[in-house]
Amino acid sequence: MTTSDGRSAVLDELEWRRMIADHTDRDALRAAMDAEPLTYYGGFDPTAPSLHFGNLVLLVTMRRLQEAGHRPIGLVGGATGLVGDPSGRTSERTLNDPEMIAGWVDRIRSQVERYLDFDGANGALIVNNLDWTASMSAIDWLRDVGKHFSVSRMLAKESVSARLEAGGISYTEFSYQIMQAVDFLELYRRHGCSLQLGGSDQWGNLTAGVDLIRRVEGATAHALATPLITRPDGEKFGKSTGSTLWLDPELTSPFAFYQWFLNTDDAVVGTYLRVFSFRGREEIEALESESAAHPEARTAQRALAAEVCELVHGADATERAVAASEALFGSGDLRSLDEATLEAAFADLPRTTFPADGDLPTVLDLLVEAGLSESRGAARRVVGDGGAYVNNERMTDASTPIDPSQLLAGRWLLLRRGKRNLAVAERER
Repeated sequence: MTTSDGRSAVLDELEWRRMIADHTDRDALRAAMDAEPLTYYGGFDPTAPSLHFGNLVLLVTMRRLQEAGHRPIGLVGGATGLVGDPSGRTSERTLNDPEMIAGWVDRIRSQVERYLDFDGANGALIVNNLDWTASMSAIDWLRDVGKHFSVSRMLAKESVSARLEAGGISYTEFSYQIMQAVDFLELYRRHGCSLQLGGSDQWGNLTAGVDLIRRVEGATAHALATPLITRPDGEKFGKSTGSTLWLDPELTSPFAFYQWFLNTDDAVVGTYLRVFSFRGREEIEALESESAAHPEARTAQRALAAEVCELVHGADATERAVAASEALFGSGDLRSLDEATLEAAFADLPRTTFPADGDLPTVLDLLVEAGLSESRGAARRVVGDGGAYVNNERMTDASTPIDPSQLLAGRWLLLRRGKRNLAVAERER
């Protein structure tokens, strides 16, 4: 059983991990955690068929609180997903068909379930806010809920004021903060939920729920916001920026997911370790020190990529992703990889194709056609200098055609010039 000190120590842990961007009253929250395990919730709107990198921040934070002895509720927004959240947006969200939203709810529910434990005294719950919102009439909404909201205070919320300055906001998205507040109130009534977690761009919505519980129930509730995780240049990750890293392996392969974290910039790898890793403080600080002293070894990036990929995709997929990454750059056996892993590994490489019928091309042909050499003369020099590789095997004869047995999965050849200049040649089907 987790002690009261253990239950509130999670706040110190989140602070060390730099995961508290804002809070309503930390001392009051600590006292509440010391008194008894809290029920808390985090919400996920079905605005796409999968959760993404940004949602992972909330998922790992919810998991940390559950491991400290508190009870999580994962809310999938079947109702709020139909409306659209203005937070962080400068334009109206495209409203999707209700049947599509319902399908996305099921997919996202299954994703959220991967990160929570549903057994024991603090076993998790998964809920859908459409269950209590769909039955509310417009009159109920205005009389029972709307009367507790001041329009002037709603207009002052940062997400709303930013949209007003940018050109306006519809009543639909303006009402989103009320819907989220109703969710908090309903979970308080049904499950004794007294803490809501969310990103810092949700702060106005989080505090709206705290205020509504105080006004309607005369009770104290809490809100805790995590910071937005950004690129080294400060850009936000997400669907709207074209930089989405999906948690669904069908949308972002485990190899691509692993490779993305492996390529983490030195400037942010320490931050990502603190946010996403479940390693202890001493181990993370040791990795940070190692990264600062020997950045070329990329020790911290390898540890981060393997742990986060296993968290999201499991041990088997991570093992295949690591093997593919090593094989891609010459330290592993490409022939040991299955076709799906090879396809993912080759997806973003420069490529050329060659006909399925007739003679196979030579190394000279491939180096030029794939853009690894600017001319046939340059390609001959690369081969002569021992810098040309096919499937990680050094080529010594530029003019001999490729042997069919070299084709990986009967389709591909991995070409390499030097240590890190890669391309792929694919046989036409």
